[in-house]
Amino acid sequence: MQHSTSFATAALFATVLAACSPARNVVLDHGAFYPQVSLSQQNVNAALYQNASAEVAWLYEQGYAHARLKLDLNLRDTSSLKPAVIVDVDETVLDNSPYELENLLAGCTYSDSTWKVWTARATAKPLPGALDFLNYAKSRGCAVFYITNRSASEKGVTIANLVAHGFPDADGTHVMTMEASSDKTERRQLVQAGHRVVLYVGDQLTDYDQLLRDRSIEEGLPSMYSISELLQRFFVLLPNSTYGYWRDGITGKGSDAEKLQRVREYIQKRVE
Repeated sequence: MQHSTSFATAALFATVLAACSPARNVVLDHGAFYPQVSLSQQNVNAALYQNASAEVAWLYEQGYAHARLKLDLNLRDTSSLKPAVIVDVDETVLDNSPYELENLLAGCTYSDSTWKVWTARATAKPLPGALDFLNYAKSRGCAVFYITNRSASEKGVTIANLVAHGFPDADGTHVMTMEASSDKTERRQLVQAGHRVVLYVGDQLTDYDQLLRDRSIEEGLPSMYSISELLQRFFVLLPNSTYGYWRDGITGKGSDAEKLQRVREYIQKRVE
């Protein structure tokens, strides 16, 4: 976890500003009015928590300690296939919270252009416990696969970032970026075809099963509990307060104003 952030260079900051529109007054339903509200500003506490809290640092340490226990337990089952661990990259092994802070300074939300400026720097730091755990998994005979929804064009810089910190198996075979779909099922199946996957680690429930993307019924809780035994045995979930399908299920797609409106409607329903 990066607790002291070096913010963007002048060139990067200019790129961020060019891609962002300034915060505007947004008129909401029933005549409600939020002065100078933006989705970016709503993310302040989440980004600070992710970047600067000892609590999040310990959640990662705790999560990876739990992962080691599950790994050892699952390795007791023998198979002719080589064991493997599958991990996500962003907010699982690499910390992108400085990118979130840069967006806050610029008053904007995520965009592909600013994100790719960030990943091209290949300076994201390892999250607490991640490197030690994956080196431990490697010492136990596991192959390590990184299945990420970074685009294929970001594969080289992602490998460079992982290699710079000594992550095991950080190469073109084991780092599997998004080619067409954000659904990781097919990529997981490619690994499963030649390996016995003993553990999955990620910051989204979909890092285990795409079934868990759907949040249309009770925020996805019934789907999660329907496979809770498998999650207990084979999956470790790490914290991500800044983005994910949990948030997308509330905001939906559209403009920032439309997303902000849906957030307000959701909150109204929860307090009624």
